[in-house]
Amino acid sequence: MNILFSLAFVLCWSSGFIGAKLGAGSASALTVLMWRFLPLAVVLVAVAVVMRSVWRGLTARDLARQAVVGVLSQSGYLLSVYYAIQLGVSSGTTALIDGVQPLVAGALAGPLLGQCVSGRQWLGLGLGLGGVAVVTLADAAAGGDVAWWAYGIPLLGMLSLVAATFLESRARSRVAPSVSLTIHCVTSAVLFSVLALGTGTAAPPARGDFWVAVAWLVVLSTFGGYGLYWLILKRSGVTEVNTLMFLMAPVTAVWGALMFGEPFGVQTALGLTVCLVAVVVVHRGGGRRSTSPTAARSEPEENRWTRAPGSA
Repeated sequence: MNILFSLAFVLCWSSGFIGAKLGAGSASALTVLMWRFLPLAVVLVAVAVVMRSVWRGLTARDLARQAVVGVLSQSGYLLSVYYAIQLGVSSGTTALIDGVQPLVAGALAGPLLGQCVSGRQWLGLGLGLGGVAVVTLADAAAGGDVAWWAYGIPLLGMLSLVAATFLESRARSRVAPSVSLTIHCVTSAVLFSVLALGTGTAAPPARGDFWVAVAWLVVLSTFGGYGLYWLILKRSGVTEVNTLMFLMAPVTAVWGALMFGEPFGVQTALGLTVCLVAVVVVHRGGGRRSTSPTAARSEPEENRWTRAPGSA
């Protein structure tokens, strides 16, 4: 059963990058994002009204922190993913650049949270970044007219995820997953609606493929990806989730090649392999826990800051 959950999670999470590619063919990134989150926010708010008990005890500071985390982990992250794909960056390359988030967060845990980071972990980070560079160069060579700076946009999204992860890890109180998901989605719905209305891109196109892309993103990426994320996190722990996260890039790259004809050559395969080796290196070289007050805050699983709170 755990294997089935893991396979479903990898497919659902990877589907976000494929859905972004589907949406890019019918509307702007802001249009797709606005209509992805508006109906989702309505549903989640209705659920929150029914399940008011999980919201008790939350302070204004807790709500504000979750709103900022939502802006970083969903709004900023997803906008970078969708915009990069709209500019022509392949879905596999975008997924890979975003997928090194746990490596970067794990490495920064030392200077920022007082966690002991081993030399093997730094080696893993270096390998991971090298693998990303190999795949990005291969994609750029095959992309032709894609602007060079477009490959920096997923990097900004990844850094937004890292910032959200550290902000969430420093919270003094824990927030229920259903509450944080609701706040994140409502915040994203408001932000994307304001941006879409301000740029004149709010009106959805009269095309069936647009609504197919929106339904794909809501059902598979959000409910499927997020739902299975929390289920696996509860059943198997954060290490299992982080390991599965690194399967997203190769799965997305193969999916994008089969569905959209995106480039997948020897250089791409080599870069993905290097990144998977980096994952093994990092997981085998996990640093010991720090005894500093900041890093010792209550958390049922280790390496809380390597968790990726956002989903494409």
